[in-house]
Amino acid sequence: MTTTRAAVLRSFDQGFSLEEITLADLRPDEVLVEIAGVGMCHTDLILRDPAMAAALAPVVLGHEGSGIVTAVGAAVSGVRTGDHVVLSFASCGTCRECLLGAPAYCEEFTVRNVSGGYPDGSTGATDSAGGPVRNRWFGQSSFARHAVASERDVVVVDPELPLELLGPLGCGMQTGAGAVLNEMRLAPGQSIAVFGAGAVGLAAVMAAKLAGARDIVVVDLLESRLDVAKELGATRIVRGGDGDITAEVAGMDFSFETTAVEKVIGDAIAVLGRRGKAVLAGVGPGLLTVPPSKLAGRTVTYVLEGSAVPKVFIPRLIGFWRDGRFPFDRLIRTYPLAGIDAAEADSLSGATIKPVLLP
Repeated sequence: MTTTRAAVLRSFDQGFSLEEITLADLRPDEVLVEIAGVGMCHTDLILRDPAMAAALAPVVLGHEGSGIVTAVGAAVSGVRTGDHVVLSFASCGTCRECLLGAPAYCEEFTVRNVSGGYPDGSTGATDSAGGPVRNRWFGQSSFARHAVASERDVVVVDPELPLELLGPLGCGMQTGAGAVLNEMRLAPGQSIAVFGAGAVGLAAVMAAKLAGARDIVVVDLLESRLDVAKELGATRIVRGGDGDITAEVAGMDFSFETTAVEKVIGDAIAVLGRRGKAVLAGVGPGLLTVPPSKLAGRTVTYVLEGSAVPKVFIPRLIGFWRDGRFPFDRLIRTYPLAGIDAAEADSLSGATIKPVLLP
């Protein structure tokens, strides 16, 4: 067992509580990781929904961790103590989708990633009073000094890299870039409209630029984020709001929607050309409501984790970064773990695009 410090969420309407928790002994396929840095993703904040918090709390969130392996389970063979790793989402490895090379669509994705526990319902941590704490959020729960993950879900990286900054590659950056490169397979000369200039949307912008898109339109409410989008490769920027977006954007080959706002989802479909494809990624209550005739020739899908295989795609993104073509680190602002509430507030206000906590 390992005792560590973690940011525990106990209620939807309270701040995170820094507590000592005890992690159970490693299962045979697991590794213990000392966290160097962990990104805060908007998916972590869905626990501000009262029903979600009531179902899962107390829970350690965080699913964009990176760090150093300090112990390995008895059956682990591909990861060693001392390895630098990026943690990504959890998958079973044995279902049809995993065997077909699509772990993001694992048949057990929901229970392994958003239940906060193991598939059998158990947890792997206790608090100082001996009560259970969910520590399997996206298979890692990395808002902590130490996290436990399956060998299958970690990616070994070069120890010369800035490890504390790499965690967002495991989810947000992977989702945005993967939507463009894996799901859309955007080709040189094609066009894309990106709705939402947060970390996921801006990852899509960078990916579209390196893929050779001729027109990259970014729609957002915040001028500051539109400015960043222009710096990262947007060819046009549009201030969002209540107006008719189609008056300024139309005939796109692809659109990418990250907000989960119902009107914006509709706009993402409306701006498509007659054979265009809309890829949705926003997490929220917004519904897809569209007359069937509006889909004539068009395709609409929802992407998980950029349709990526992390052990293949994360090294690819690192290669793009090393070449100067995927400067994701420009979006990052770091905070100590004790500053997690400030990081959350800055993320929600838009003051910080990608907070990264340094435990």
